[in-house]
Amino acid sequence: MLEEYVCRDSRILRCGYTTGSCAAAAAKAAAQMLLTQQKCEFVEIYTPKGIRLRLEVLDAYFTDKLARCGIKKDSGDDPDVTNGIVVCVSAGFAESGINIYGGQGVGRVTKAGLDQPIGQAAINSVPRKMITQAVSEIAELYEYSGGFDITVSVPGGEEIAQKTYNPRMGIVGGISIIGRSGIVEPMSNSAVIETIKLEMQMLREENKQYAALAVGNYSRSFLSGSLPFEADKSVICSNFIGDSIDCAVSRGFKGVLLIGHISKLVKLGAGIMNTHSSNADGRMDVLVSCALKAGADCGLLKKILECVTTDTALSLIKEAGYLDKTLDELTERAEYYLSLRTKGAIEVGVIMFSEKMKITAKTSKADELIERLAAEYPEKI
Repeated sequence: MLEEYVCRDSRILRCGYTTGSCAAAAAKAAAQMLLTQQKCEFVEIYTPKGIRLRLEVLDAYFTDKLARCGIKKDSGDDPDVTNGIVVCVSAGFAESGINIYGGQGVGRVTKAGLDQPIGQAAINSVPRKMITQAVSEIAELYEYSGGFDITVSVPGGEEIAQKTYNPRMGIVGGISIIGRSGIVEPMSNSAVIETIKLEMQMLREENKQYAALAVGNYSRSFLSGSLPFEADKSVICSNFIGDSIDCAVSRGFKGVLLIGHISKLVKLGAGIMNTHSSNADGRMDVLVSCALKAGADCGLLKKILECVTTDTALSLIKEAGYLDKTLDELTERAEYYLSLRTKGAIEVGVIMFSEKMKITAKTSKADELIERLAAEYPEKI
């Protein structure tokens, strides 16, 4: 078990290791067994992060022509669907080079913009380097000058992949062998942001000029029923609104439309670009200041501050007759802070909704961006 820890929200959580680390370790053990014709029970590798892993070798098997074994993935305290899977590697002799292939349970790339070209096994570049380095160490240790054929497989990988982003991103037939550092950090925000960046890059590879960002599946459902473009092409940005906008700018999009429930996006009225509750709240403060500008009296403002939910506060504002002006002020503020974020590099529109309150509030550029998106992502018939 890896004894490496990180602190998240005042909790000490144990790290794990990636499928890439598992593949590299299994490849090293398999290559060693092929050359020595002896069983390997444990194998050691160093991850790109510089952390040493000593891992148990499972299901070891070898002949004079082929060796095979597996390494069990440990995600630590991260809620990863691949936790506990066994990444298997077979090693055979080749005339030269270290040739890496994807076997059963490893996905295959079908769309441009991913780490590997279309048609290749979804074994990303860092794990490929890790595998090459690990196997090269064994070749050097035992003075072997030939090559290896390395095949990575994951029993049950096709079924596990259905619980991941792989089908959506065009990786079919199994999971991806991934990991940049070789280590899994529990509840890592960087993993979510990397997924957002990857999805947006794939849209640019399709020559798309505009992107729709949905805060979550609820927002995507709203989009599907209310807006005239293909909901499945929207990118789920979760709480990472600022990072997603930055990504759109850096990848050369002309415009982005953000769609989300008002309970999240109300925070944009204070310039809050990471809407997770642990990062910042400010919902009632924003609504109080917007309602004040709309003409609300002190008594109503105090009631708003006592509210727990955004819908409750908006209900009070509606009853007092200030809802439209309050929403106008809110959308103007959101547009202002987003324009500061982008420095005018792209057009950004926002749609805030509450189906319970029957509210749909839009910034000034939202309708124009809807038309642009409808042209680029026509609804499926």
